Amino acid sequence: MKNLDQNYRSLCPLSTALDMIGDKWSLLIIRDMCMGKRKYGDFQNSPEGITTNILASRLRQLEDNGLIEKIPYQSKPPRYDYVLTRKGADLLPVIQQLGLWAHHYVPGSFPPPARFLTAKPEDLLER
Repeated sequence: MKNLDQNYRSLCPLSTALDMIGDKWSLLIIRDMCMGKRKYGDFQNSPEGITTNILASRLRQLEDNGLIEKIPYQSKPPRYDYVLTRKGADLLPVIQQLGLWAHHYVPGSFPPPARFLTAKPEDLLER
């Protein structure tokens, strides 16, 4: 057996991806970032109702995995904007397709917004 990084259950690509983003909150945070949210309070105000401790943990995990970057915008008290890295932005087509799949198969789910479906990963990167 190959020597595995302790953060991954196996070297299967799907398994490693799920180890990084397969919890119930990470893709929702990335979805929010794709829709323009950048601040901690913005993520807390999403309709799914993420708790503060889970949000802090997931933001840290996403940053540790190189999917987002934390940029300070205020020093006292410390406050940050959260932005997608190229690695994080490249998840956009995946979540676009998941949204379309769910809309097709989950009765009552609404269609993803047009601006979300027409966005490209390049559109999400800091300039």
